[in-house]
Amino acid sequence: MSSAHLHDVIVVGAGAAGSACAYHLAARGHRVLLLEAQSLPRHKPCGGGMAASVQRWFPFDLTPAVDQVIEQVRFTWCLDDPITAVLPGDSPFWIVQRSRLDQFIAQQAVAAGAQLIDAAVVETIERNGEGWTVQAGGDRYTSRAVVVADGSNSRFAAQLSLGNPKPRFASAVAVEVEAAVSEPNTARFEFGLVKHGFCWAFPRQGGYSIGVGSFIGNTDVDADAVLAQLLPSLGLAAGAGERIQSPLRVWDGHYPLHNGAGAVAVGDAASLCDPFLAEGLRPALLSGVRSAEALDRYLKADDGRQAGEALAGYSQTMRQQWGESMAWGRRIAQVFYRVPKVGYQIGIKRPTAPQRIAQILSGEMGYGDIAQRVIKRLLFQRG
Repeated sequence: MSSAHLHDVIVVGAGAAGSACAYHLAARGHRVLLLEAQSLPRHKPCGGGMAASVQRWFPFDLTPAVDQVIEQVRFTWCLDDPITAVLPGDSPFWIVQRSRLDQFIAQQAVAAGAQLIDAAVVETIERNGEGWTVQAGGDRYTSRAVVVADGSNSRFAAQLSLGNPKPRFASAVAVEVEAAVSEPNTARFEFGLVKHGFCWAFPRQGGYSIGVGSFIGNTDVDADAVLAQLLPSLGLAAGAGERIQSPLRVWDGHYPLHNGAGAVAVGDAASLCDPFLAEGLRPALLSGVRSAEALDRYLKADDGRQAGEALAGYSQTMRQQWGESMAWGRRIAQVFYRVPKVGYQIGIKRPTAPQRIAQILSGEMGYGDIAQRVIKRLLFQRG
């Protein structure tokens, strides 16, 4: 066993959130170790939809990792009754492949001074006096702070009392299909084929990233039956594509994303996925950026009180900038997905609705801005 290595921060997981956090900490001059269980680049099931507005959180250009720029979104009900929304020029939507995006941001972190070790499975994270000891692949590393960024199936978030102790998962299946793309600038959302949920089909270079998700209760998705209808509508064979069960760890309440000992959770490990539209990349990147800002203050704090306030500030900021909107998003989802046909008719098909959805996905607007009107409308129509 090698001797201990001292770092300011160890980030466990080099996904979008962990790599973003590592970059911003390294750029501020901190000694950062980024540990990734798999060899990069590695595949990750994900639709890859991401608002271009995330660019403002990074001083380097993200477009080398962008596969496709989406200019319009098409909604359908049982593959019929379409409505198409042209995204405003200041709210484009990007499609990325996670294997490229995650590696790209991780490389930026390394260029900023972080150390990256991939194919390093973390076995334990333990408190050690004033810091942390992380055991990975026969090596022990020590640090003053630790970032849990190990994804939806996080082994360490609950162990370190970070986030929701009983996370809620939406049932989802991810499908990658290699094919010619007929409308490369159009993202599709299909309501009606999935009980308590929806499908999405995002064009990317050389094919589609497709998902089938159910968001209410513990509904099991018969993804093959749904895809047998959806795929032919895209000009694809009914059985095409590699299918991967990919549960989404969705937002389900306000919980501290820090503990008092210098640990924070980010990304999917922090249960940030949107419970209505399944958006996960923007909150992952947001949490990476905001956690780095808080850890920078924590590492520079003069005393324990300042250090504690710095970490608490991360949880509070994520509650204000993401959680409060998601609390309304969860309420909308609970009503909408129980009466989805009504929801489609009086929600999605309203003249202003597609623009509102585009503004929510871009971050220009939160669910709280529309929730009370939408919920009243749905409840009134149902009654």
